[in-house]
Order: sequence, then structure tokens, then C-alpha cells
Amino acid sequence: MNSDCKKFLIVGLGNAENKYTGTRHNIGFEVVSHFAETMGATFRSDRYAYIAEVKFKGRTLILAMPTTYMNLSGKAVRYWLDAENIPVENLLVISDDIDIPPGALRLRMKGGGGSHNGLNHIIEILGHSNYPRLRFGIGKNYPQGYQVEYVLGKFEKREWEEVILPSIVKSGEVIKAFATVGIQRAMNLCNAERKEKKREPETDKENLQHDED
Repeated sequence: MNSDCKKFLIVGLGNAENKYTGTRHNIGFEVVSHFAETMGATFRSDRYAYIAEVKFKGRTLILAMPTTYMNLSGKAVRYWLDAENIPVENLLVISDDIDIPPGALRLRMKGGGGSHNGLNHIIEILGHSNYPRLRFGIGKNYPQGYQVEYVLGKFEKREWEEVILPSIVKSGEVIKAFATVGIQRAMNLCNAERKEKKREPETDKENLQHDED
């Protein structure tokens, strides 16, 4: 991480239309929106994204929710990295992930985009996959052939309250750690609970598919 730069770009992926609010695919928006609210920040409509600014322990966090649609998220990321003169190692992208259990968090320095159109477009625009990302698990509890309906569907009330919302709150702590103590220590915070639990086949499988660092 560039220790000379005290500015960070935190990007939550999602779709900006109201009909997508609260859907699994918009969990990146939910994380960034909740974080802004807890920090007393409000969003403004700006180029390619809704933007808010947070000050925390001498750092400036630019929060972004792209308005480009998911599959063009890279346009917003590239623009705001350049506009704010932020190095790519100070970028954190937050996205949904069907390959990890609901509410599970995985912080990584880099990695492929898999089937996620938002992550893949960012990789295409940046020209590489070496950017930090926080993957928020939504699981894959859907019949074969119904992935689109599942990711664009909304969480059940009980799942939201008992599983998803606590992880949204924890994601805010991960964001703070990323910006203040660095990604390695933030990864320890993010992954501490995972190490204490017995490894499950689904978790092992997603490691083989996604972990590249």
C-alpha cells in the first residue's frame, strides 16, 4: 500500500435503478451506503457514480456507488481513481459473490472476476486484476438455471436481519482497517472468524476457484 497517499476509493458495486434496491446483486451498494450513514456522510450525484466523502483518522475515503450499470463499473472506477489521484492499491471494490456462504466476507489483494460482470469490467478497464476487493457472500440457494432470478432477488427478512446486516456492519470495520492499518491486518480482521470454523467443502471449492494471492 502507498503509505504516502492518505486517500482511498471505496467502491460498492450494484445497479442504480430503484428496482434493484435491496437485491443480492446490490450488496456492494448496501455496504457502502450503510458505512456512509454510520459516518454521517451523504451522497451526491456526480460523474458515473453517487459520491460521498468520509474523514477517518487522517484518511480521506471517497465512497462510490457507480451509476453506469454493473457491467460498466470500470468506467466509474477509472474516472474516480484519476480524478482523485488515488493509487490502485488504495482502491477497495465490494461485490456480491455466489460462491461463498451468505454473509461470509473474503478480503483479497487481487484475483479474477469469475462470472461477476462488474469485477470483470474493472479488470478490463484497468488492464489487470491487481486491485483489492471485498467479496460478500450471498450463497447459491437456487435451482439450476435460475441464477439471474436469484441474484436479482431480495433477501428474506430473517436472513437479512440475522445474517446479512451483521456482515454489512462488519464490512464497515474492514473498510476502516483497510484504510488505516493496511490490507494485511484488515485481512486478518476479515478472515478471523473463518479460521476458527471448521472448513466446509463449499469454502474449499471457492478457494480453488478464486484465491490468486
